[in-house]
Amino acid sequence: MREGILKAVANPPKILWGPFLPTLINFALQFPIMFMAIGIFGANPIIFLATIFLGHAIIVIYGVKEPHMSAMIQAFGQTHMVTKNLYKVKGNKFEP
Repeated sequence: MREGILKAVANPPKILWGPFLPTLINFALQFPIMFMAIGIFGANPIIFLATIFLGHAIIVIYGVKEPHMSAMIQAFGQTHMVTKNLYKVKGNKFEP
């Protein structure tokens, strides 16, 4: 049972050799832009496919260096909130 836990922690999920969340964000942003440009302006999809592959290659390179990029993005989203300070102080303090 411990092997499954260690494997999940050591090997985070990947899509096409890239970290899960950055790859998903890349595809979720670039595909709709590509289809809108094709439909509105009649753009050539090969240009957009080249940018999708280039963006994915950059994500894969960063993913090799930092495989837990998805967990870092999720943790940033959960902890980066504006807080109300009870007293005036420089910066944000986690006070209720």
